[in-house]
Amino acid sequence: MMIVGLGNPGDKYARTRHNMGFMAVDKLLEKLGKRADKETCSALVCETYIKSKKTVIAKPLTYMNLSGEAVMALMARYGFKPEEIIIVYDDIDLPPGALRFRPSGSAGTHNGMRNIIAVTGRTDIPRLRIGVGVDRSVPLADYVLSDITADEEKLAPAIEKAAEFLLEKLNG
Repeated sequence: MMIVGLGNPGDKYARTRHNMGFMAVDKLLEKLGKRADKETCSALVCETYIKSKKTVIAKPLTYMNLSGEAVMALMARYGFKPEEIIIVYDDIDLPPGALRFRPSGSAGTHNGMRNIIAVTGRTDIPRLRIGVGVDRSVPLADYVLSDITADEEKLAPAIEKAAEFLLEKLNG
């Protein structure tokens, strides 16, 4: 199985809403006692075995809107089929803190997932969406690229729940 958390690399973006995928993957790695410290296929990667199955956990370094390049390269390198992958990312169309898992579908409003679908030509890649809500009084890019505020503490438990969900999928 391969789990790919979407986000933007660098300290500037570390605590932004758009990095919920990175945060969930980091929490999962923490629970596993692992690190994504190998750079390959334009991503930081952790290669491990869980229940004797090859497992790859990755964070693309391509920036959000080009995530498909890293996902496609990772699929080619490791040989995972679309149904063996879970993409984890933020979603403005879900209430803050809500989680939603789907085995396939459109990208909705998410440019990272749009790029993954465009590059791979596949809509049947499972995905775990983490709700961040939206503030329509500010431009969308400014909203998702701004830091999580203190009053958005409901997002911290969502990261924990996402990591637990991913751990269950890996152990399933």
